[in-house]
Amino acid sequence: MQWQWKLRILMGLLLLCFCEVSVSARMVKASEIASVEVSPEAIAQFNRGLEYIKVQKFEEAIAAFQETINLAPDFAPAYYNLGLAWRQYGQLQASADAFYEATQADPEFALAYANLGAALLEGNNLEQAKDYLQRTIELDPDMGLAHYNLGLVWQLQGKWEEAIAAHKQAMNFSQNAPEPPYHLGQIYLQQGKVEAAREAFRQALAINPHYAEAHYSLGSILLGGGELEAAIAAFRRSAQANSNYANAYYGAGLAFLQQGKYEEAQRVLEFAKQLYQARGNREWAETAEKLLDCARQRSACPQ
Repeated sequence: MQWQWKLRILMGLLLLCFCEVSVSARMVKASEIASVEVSPEAIAQFNRGLEYIKVQKFEEAIAAFQETINLAPDFAPAYYNLGLAWRQYGQLQASADAFYEATQADPEFALAYANLGAALLEGNNLEQAKDYLQRTIELDPDMGLAHYNLGLVWQLQGKWEEAIAAHKQAMNFSQNAPEPPYHLGQIYLQQGKVEAAREAFRQALAINPHYAEAHYSLGSILLGGGELEAAIAAFRRSAQANSNYANAYYGAGLAFLQQGKYEEAQRVLEFAKQLYQARGNREWAETAEKLLDCARQRSACPQ
């Protein structure tokens, strides 16, 4: 088999999980923002909403925060926590609307701008997301998640140097977050800077040894460099971190095929195909099936 294309294929799989938007799930208490006077009844409803969020009763939390807003229309924390509840309830547009209202009620509310930017990024509204994330950084230059999400915006727009700068800032301010070095590694791979990417993925794994995507990414580099046993070990760690991560099994299948271990290749490629099918990813399920044919025939596949 011709293996010159294997790193390109693995990079294609990396792009399937390209964007991991970071949203602050921290609730804001009434005492944190005292810009308006709020009646005891409104505070009681607000606190009730916080308690509902803690026990994941999101419908009840939404109702409590909406009642708070009826009683105190200018109370920014109610809009903000309503946004959190809507997001947990799976309503991204309603969440974005609530975060926007929080910024209108309090134009200095950095965390509301940050989560509004994140919601817009999740909705692929990149230009507006960028504007709100940049506003967040103006208000709170040390907020790592805002730098990180801005880095994702730049990545999706193909502006690599801006993305690198943003992720490095995120690494400075959120030193315990593995996502910024992971995405920094992805950018370096896009630029063909394989050794820099390898180091970035290792940084991510030093923070979170159970980061399945980072193990897979490191494995793809090892496979591309012909380090087959090390690549298989990395793919195995990826699968151990997330047993439903199809890319890990696919990568291991490529490595086993190169080693001529056809039975092992069949086993992991079959599992990868089933996982892709379960997620409705027809293209990569078909690609896994083609490699399965190679393993079954115990023969080289065309380039």
